[in-house]
Amino acid sequence: MLHVKTPEEVLALIEEEFDFAGQPELVQLSAALGRTLAEDIAAEEYVPDFDRSTVDGYAVRAKDTFGCTDAIPAILPLQGEVLMGEGAEFALNPEECVAVPTGGAVPKGADSVVMIEYTEDYGDGTIGVSKSAAPGQNMIFRGDDVYPGKVILKKGRVLSSQDIGALAAIGRVEVPVVKKLTVGVISTGDELVEPSEKPSAGQVRDVNSPMLQAMLTGFGANVINYGIVIDDEALLSEKVHKAVAECDAVLLSGGSSVGVKDAACRIIESMGSLLLHGIAIKPGKPTILGKTGQKPLVGLPGHPVAAYFITKLFILPLLARLSGKQLESYSVPARITESVSANHGRAQVHCCRLERRAGELWATPIRGKSGLITTLAGADGYFVIDRDCEGLPQGAEIQVYTGE
Repeated sequence: MLHVKTPEEVLALIEEEFDFAGQPELVQLSAALGRTLAEDIAAEEYVPDFDRSTVDGYAVRAKDTFGCTDAIPAILPLQGEVLMGEGAEFALNPEECVAVPTGGAVPKGADSVVMIEYTEDYGDGTIGVSKSAAPGQNMIFRGDDVYPGKVILKKGRVLSSQDIGALAAIGRVEVPVVKKLTVGVISTGDELVEPSEKPSAGQVRDVNSPMLQAMLTGFGANVINYGIVIDDEALLSEKVHKAVAECDAVLLSGGSSVGVKDAACRIIESMGSLLLHGIAIKPGKPTILGKTGQKPLVGLPGHPVAAYFITKLFILPLLARLSGKQLESYSVPARITESVSANHGRAQVHCCRLERRAGELWATPIRGKSGLITTLAGADGYFVIDRDCEGLPQGAEIQVYTGE
């Protein structure tokens, strides 16, 4: 008999039982995309290291342009020009101007830049300014972006392409990241065959191994696929022991219920401690979680939709806990197109399709059973009905979680 825990209790159990187990390593900036930062990254210099213009125009003292108009322009002698890629080695004289390009250095003494569109070169060494400038206008000052000691990126952040750009800007060509977790995946069941094989009567292709491998790879883990193991407890135990020796976490797919052949629970318990057997959620109730040392051992339901959602909702947060990774969850508000009943006492997860009608987002539940993988394949997202809720009426507002 299963003694289930609520989803909230499961997440709390993960926080209680598992700690950060990652090891830092240095990687080249070119290999850092998608990796998890092992420490805060702080700047050691100013970026930019000089005052610079954001437009093509003339560096001025703003007060020298106050009150000017098209009819009465401010006429300023042209002191000189700053070329792109060169420093401004002189200071701006009062009531004069200096030509500067976009991105070019602005000389000391200038506090704004007038766009070239609001100026006229009279050809006699003077420039007419027809629009007054405000202090700081069209300029980036030294250290506006970054200054020494400023934390640019926080520990635990998954590095994006824009983060790579920020690291390049401060000269970090090597990045401290958390070493990738290695996760073993094992599928169990006499009825399973490889995806490349044609099933005979009573057989089905193994969906969970490639699906889980894709999810885990997208998360940022290295994955070892140990293939399919028939319903033989000795063979399964041997495979699990091998996976535990080689991996940081092991996921067993199938064999998690309480049938005679379902050996996953016995094997997990024999190798360490059994933390739970059953979650109050649909689909995915017969989930197992145990550990040996600090390594998690997970028994997932064999049904693909159940395996997907248990991994999404609980296993990825567990792996994030081990690797110090910050997981982000994104949702959009929508109205449900039809009423949905719920199994009282269990949280219920539903896939849905999204469409916009008259400027409002609507979610259509995808009806299906936990064994039907097409329930996932056609979905734009999913929503969760709380375990204390008996259902949702048509038109109810829900939060739809999108993305992988």
